[in-house]
Amino acid sequence: MNLNEFKEYFIEEAEKNKIEFKEEKLDDLYKYMQGVLEWNEKINVTSITDEKMFIVKHFLDSLTVSSIIKEKNSIIDIGTGAGFPGVPLKIMNEDKRITVIDSINKKLNIIRDLTEKLNLTNLEIIHTRAEDLANKKEYREQYDIAITRAVSNFSTILEYMLPFVKVGGLAICMKGPNYKEELSEGKKAIEVLGGKLKEIKTIKIDEEERNLIIIEKKEETPKKFPRGQGKPLKEPIR
Repeated sequence: MNLNEFKEYFIEEAEKNKIEFKEEKLDDLYKYMQGVLEWNEKINVTSITDEKMFIVKHFLDSLTVSSIIKEKNSIIDIGTGAGFPGVPLKIMNEDKRITVIDSINKKLNIIRDLTEKLNLTNLEIIHTRAEDLANKKEYREQYDIAITRAVSNFSTILEYMLPFVKVGGLAICMKGPNYKEELSEGKKAIEVLGGKLKEIKTIKIDEEERNLIIIEKKEETPKKFPRGQGKPLKEPIR
C-alpha cells in the first residue's frame, strides 16, 4: 500500500465511522505503520500485518477517544505495546503531553526509534510496571486521562489506572463487546478507587463493536493502591 492508497482508505473508513482526525497528519501515521510492520519482521509486536486491518484495528480504534480527549492536556497510556493508542493520539494531538508505559522494553524500543524519526516531542516513553510508577509522586494523580486498550480485566486494570488520574480526570477503558460482566464485577473497584461510572460510549468500526468505559475520578485513590506483587490480577477488588 502506497501513501496515496493509505490516505484514501484511511479517510474513507474514518469518515464512515465518524472518527475525528487531521488529514495533514496522515503522512506520519503512514510512516509509523510502515515502521511497525518492518520491525514486526524481526520482533513480533502485532499479529495484524494486513495494512487495511492495521488502519482499522490499530489507528481508527486508537482514535475513537479523540473527541473525549479534546479538552484535556495530559494523557497516560498504560500497557501501550507497540504504541496504541498513545502514539496515534500523539501524532494527531501535538499539543498534548502523552506518556506511554509498558513492562516489555523491546516494544518501547520500537516506539522510541519510530517517534524519534517523526520528531514527536512531549512524548514520554517509560519502561516500567504501572504499580511502580503510580507510587512516584511526580506521576501519581498527575494526568487528566488514563487510557488502556484491551488490557486485563476491568477491576485489575482500573486499580492500575485511577492512581494516575487527577481528581476530576477520566479513566478510559477500551473494551470489546463482552464487557458487561467485567463492569458488573468491577463496581466495587470503581467505588474503592475513588471513581464513578460516567458513561459508556459504544462505537462500531468495520461492523465490530468498541466500548469506551469512562470513569470519572471523584476523590483521591487510597495510598495503598495499586497493590504490588501482582495482587490486582490475583485478587481483584470485589
